[in-house]
Amino acid sequence: MHHAARTASIAVTVASALTLTACGGSGGDDVGADAKQTLTVWAMGAEGEKLVDVAKEYEKTHSNITIKVTPVGWDVAHQKLVAASAAGKLPDVMQMGSSWLGEFADMGALEPVDTKVFQKGDFFPAAWEQGTYDGKTYGVPWYVDTRVLYYRTDLAKKAGIKGAPATMADLQKAAEAYQDKAGTKWGLNIQPSNQDAVQSFYPFLYSAGGAVLDDNGKPVVNSPEAVKALENYAGLFKKGLSDKTFRPGYDVTKDFNSGAVPMFFSGPWTIGLIDDNFPDLKGKWAVAPVPADKASVSWAGGANLAVSADSSHKAAAQEFIQYLTDTKNQADWYQRTKDLPANTAAWKSGELATDANLKVFREQAETAKVLPAEPKGTEITAKVDDAIGAVTQGKSSAKAALDKAQSEIEGLVK
Repeated sequence: MHHAARTASIAVTVASALTLTACGGSGGDDVGADAKQTLTVWAMGAEGEKLVDVAKEYEKTHSNITIKVTPVGWDVAHQKLVAASAAGKLPDVMQMGSSWLGEFADMGALEPVDTKVFQKGDFFPAAWEQGTYDGKTYGVPWYVDTRVLYYRTDLAKKAGIKGAPATMADLQKAAEAYQDKAGTKWGLNIQPSNQDAVQSFYPFLYSAGGAVLDDNGKPVVNSPEAVKALENYAGLFKKGLSDKTFRPGYDVTKDFNSGAVPMFFSGPWTIGLIDDNFPDLKGKWAVAPVPADKASVSWAGGANLAVSADSSHKAAAQEFIQYLTDTKNQADWYQRTKDLPANTAAWKSGELATDANLKVFREQAETAKVLPAEPKGTEITAKVDDAIGAVTQGKSSAKAALDKAQSEIEGLVK
């Protein structure tokens, strides 16, 4: 899960000024992979906890390497990385949230990836793109996250709904039928406002053929396609099909279990949550691709692994990242975390190859889109969050809110 903490841009500016001197890194004094050394690694949230175990495994076969993993909370991670970068104290290896890479690459804080060692063709396109900034690659894909539709199949039968909604029009009809015929409180859950509402909106935006930034990084958030997508999204609140009150820390799976919410969009980790917490729901729910508008396109999140430009352990860092992203260890990481492998070869065997739910994620990940890396990525998406909230709360039309976001974002792109 990716929750980017929003830090004041002042901190970022100061950090950029301080790290300019560190540009290009300290290539000369790398100690070499075979020397006795300690690698420092920062990883976020649950990944940080689980990586501690993997690092111990790695040390068994690499006796010269000690790996010191520091788990960092997602809520403070962005701030900690900015502060460490300013002080020239970034770890050797760090997990980069999907919208942060551009900011740190732009500061000169990250070492470019050796694309002879790590190859684009081995990973999902969106995962590779997340690690790319200004035509150079700075992050190796670690895991990928995409959003699909979860829905209650038993209540769908009750509501007279045949199969999963195939189009956005079907999605609205299904939401109405769940309420009218199956007696659910809501038709579906989507986020009405506040931080990261844009992640909930992306499947609607991308499927309509819209985007926040085009492939060249130009803001296009007020395009006719985007306006139409936001009207459609806000319409679900206007019609009372989705709850327009934002609840911090809301856990949709409880309402999914009780039947109050029969449909929602989420990532792969939710499968495990439902299986573990609500075993009685087995056989009463399924996942399906994002309903199509012009196409079925979801958002890709996830994380990359990057090396500090200042590290004097670059060779060893690269070997550790090779280990974490190879086919065998990507499949092992899925078993430990339920994070979807970014390396496509990891999907060729075991549960990843046979599980029907995972197949939906696999196919969605092929076409999923990502926001092009920008130094002010977190601030750019914050403007879209504001626009979404203004429209779902009835304070603005979609066109006016997105025109405002467009002009604000024009001032933020590089």
